[in-house]
Amino acid sequence: MDQLAPPFHSDIPTKRYDAIVVGGGHNGLVCAAYLAKAGKQVLVLENRHILGGAAASDEIFPGFTFSVYSYVVSLFRPHIIRELELTRHGYQVIPLECTFTPFPDGESMTRCGDPEATRHEIARFSPADAEMAPRFSLAMTQMASFIKHLIDSPAPDLASLRISELTKLLGLGRRFKALADGDKYLFTKMMTMSAVEFLNLWFESDRLIGPMSVSGIIGTFLGVRSPGTAYVLLHHYMGEIDGAFRSWGFSKGGTGGVSLACARAARSFGADIRTEAAVEKIILRQGKAIGVVVRGGHEIKSQTIISAADAHQTFFKLVGERQLDADFVQRLRRFKYRGSSAKVNLAVDRLPNFSSKPGDGPHLCGDITIAPGVEYLEKAYDDAKYGDFSKHPFLDIVIPSLTDPTVAPPGKHVISIFVQYAPYHIKEGAAQWPAKREALGDTVIDTLAEYCPNIKDSILHRQVVTPWDLEQDVGLTEGNIFQGELSLEQLGPFRPVSGWSRYQTPIDDLWMCGSCVHPGGGIMGAPGELAAKSLLKSI
Repeated sequence: MDQLAPPFHSDIPTKRYDAIVVGGGHNGLVCAAYLAKAGKQVLVLENRHILGGAAASDEIFPGFTFSVYSYVVSLFRPHIIRELELTRHGYQVIPLECTFTPFPDGESMTRCGDPEATRHEIARFSPADAEMAPRFSLAMTQMASFIKHLIDSPAPDLASLRISELTKLLGLGRRFKALADGDKYLFTKMMTMSAVEFLNLWFESDRLIGPMSVSGIIGTFLGVRSPGTAYVLLHHYMGEIDGAFRSWGFSKGGTGGVSLACARAARSFGADIRTEAAVEKIILRQGKAIGVVVRGGHEIKSQTIISAADAHQTFFKLVGERQLDADFVQRLRRFKYRGSSAKVNLAVDRLPNFSSKPGDGPHLCGDITIAPGVEYLEKAYDDAKYGDFSKHPFLDIVIPSLTDPTVAPPGKHVISIFVQYAPYHIKEGAAQWPAKREALGDTVIDTLAEYCPNIKDSILHRQVVTPWDLEQDVGLTEGNIFQGELSLEQLGPFRPVSGWSRYQTPIDDLWMCGSCVHPGGGIMGAPGELAAKSLLKSI
């Protein structure tokens, strides 16, 4: 790590750079790699001691390496892997092929990569759903294929009369027109309906609809019955590994492995990367960004500044509200964050033993979903609406040490638990989260123990990460894992605000490349790639 990204020292970067990237998360590193590949002199400045931002791996307890924040990989764009030769730099994703859902009555459902086995499992609850599932997967794959053109290119500029922009809009219209009538109807429904309503068009069993609907609420402060969550469900269907949609996986060495591969690629092209380099201010002169101030007062000049931080951190903390147009400020303040997710990371001395499916097996090698039904999920959301974490939360659990033994000592394991809902804005005030942190951890473990009685006795170490911690540790405003909700009014040309969705900002020579810009969140690399390519086109 030290050789890859040494700490910042004031006497190291003395030259003037073509570009400074603020933030060493995976998007910032992807952006730096593309710029350096194009021959630009690039410096990446990361606040923390490790690279990756929310996509980082860290040895929190001796011998146990956690994907502390984000924990699975699916959305990373395949063409970025090819163009930056990331596999040569250590990028390796191990497919996650199973979803296991235990139920309170001792039943369970295991959906895996074997279509016949999955059909048999679903048929135990609904023969009709078992027959419908392959048709649903095909339809979602077709929708994902249509949408991928949108997420792999800059958002359309709806107000532009330039020929190039009008041509893009016409092309989008032609692709939509080419869809079968049924697919047009389906796409329209998907953009307006809730995840549950959309799934109800296909399925009848609550035991299938419940765990399937949770993909629609990740990164939002919405319930599975909230309008617009059907699109978020599709966003998570964009996962693609080796050309297969709806594919998820573990990065070798944790999600930090993705970030480090991006960093190695950037360095191979000549980028300079420094950790422990907290940027305190973006320097402006006559309305232009001309450099940054690093903690300690050291100034570094550059022709261009690209921020991988979210919009709030970039404009209100690094630029300053007084430097911004009042209308732009007003629109920025309307951009919603509302983080609602937490993480509990465990180091354990044995595998969990589920009452509904005892013992080891393939069901432990994928994701384990505590989402037994729609009403359960809606009640979890009710708690959050009134300013408290869910008493019975939705949990998504993975055990990466089963497929990647490098992250835990022999015979021991790491367990990653994603938690929804844990709202940033608790009724006591966000600053009171440290006092509630361990109570949240206890609730998560108690919930899991209802399905897995041996979990409490197996725990060696526990780490609880609240939305407040996400804000404090990695600079995610209000703890939103996507740098802003993926609600419909905050997508495409409206992300983060209308008129400024194409990576440029009202400050000359200041650009954005984080998840707060199109196409949004997840470990996908697309915001970093598209920002770099847009910048290079503008030169």
